[in-house]
Amino acid sequence: MDGHMHRFLSNHRDDLIERCKAKVAQRPKRAATAEQLANGVPIFLDQLMRTLEAQENGEVDESFRISGAAGGDAAALSEMGLSAAAHGKQLMELGFSVDQVVHDYGDLCQAITDLAVELDAPFSVDEFRTLNRCLDNAIADAVTEFSTWRDASVALQQTAEENERLGVLVHELRNYLHTATLAFTALESGRVPIGGATGAVLKRSLASLAAMLNLSLSQVRVAAEGPQEAAFSVASFVAEARNAASLDASTKGCTLSVLDVDGTLGISGNRERLLAALVNLLQNAIKFTQPRTEVILSAHAEGDYVLVDVMDHCGGLPPGATARIFQPFVQVGENKSGLGLGLSIARRSVEAEGGVLNVRDLPGTGCVFTIKLPRKTLLVE
Repeated sequence: MDGHMHRFLSNHRDDLIERCKAKVAQRPKRAATAEQLANGVPIFLDQLMRTLEAQENGEVDESFRISGAAGGDAAALSEMGLSAAAHGKQLMELGFSVDQVVHDYGDLCQAITDLAVELDAPFSVDEFRTLNRCLDNAIADAVTEFSTWRDASVALQQTAEENERLGVLVHELRNYLHTATLAFTALESGRVPIGGATGAVLKRSLASLAAMLNLSLSQVRVAAEGPQEAAFSVASFVAEARNAASLDASTKGCTLSVLDVDGTLGISGNRERLLAALVNLLQNAIKFTQPRTEVILSAHAEGDYVLVDVMDHCGGLPPGATARIFQPFVQVGENKSGLGLGLSIARRSVEAEGGVLNVRDLPGTGCVFTIKLPRKTLLVE
């Protein structure tokens, strides 16, 4: 029902703020003082209500002025972006890490969902979409500002790489968990069959959660045990990536084709990290390729290197996109349903393994993402 979330938030504003304070207090070394919350949950909640009210009244420009457009790539920060940036800077000055910035907004999302379930107050898909847009934009601006001020400060103990990796991980996990929660709530109501599209959404969300956790665990092991340099087969690596992305392709209605790969080709590095990067590229290609077209996955040797290509039929990239497409929180296509982090994560993962990730535009046709890694000799038993 249009406007339901706006009235719900207004009626339960104080309760939601108290729930967020309670969640914050449970985390180590984090007290929810009035100073720390000044630019955080209360002001975000008020801006969210005004955004929903503007949406309800058909005032789209006013809604975007308050909370920013989908994708969060406007030239100037929105009203919500400015206060979120102030909140990020404030937490940095207080000595907290970037995951605390993400947690503050995640707490409110969880509090809204919990209270809505307790009071049996379902919201519309459009209202949840607006909530997610506001959360994503606020988190992006808060994290960006936090990073800017943190990089200029010598007081922080954690390195920039550790903070950014943790922030990205929490951000991605929050998104998958929220989607899974919504799908489960719909299934629990009994109004939709578990074997339908909603069940598929839940299954994919849980699979993505597991993949993200496995990747983070593998990174912990590498840090503790040192890198694993054993070479592995490119052919089996490509086949595993195809299997992981086949469900997405089937759901989108496009064809995922894999060209034959030379069985003697080998690469080395953290296999799970590289696999996650390649699957990210495939999911991105499937998302943007035009309906009933083909996404092509291939791999071949070029001198002392192995090149893994993902080609789509998106119609070509917008002007200037190749220079921005790997930046965090940037989305160059019309589909703004994601968070703008997938390609940034993929490039960081490939570079961490000594490789290079680039994109080549094919105007009027599509684009090709290429992972370039040193070629290794496979051990034959």
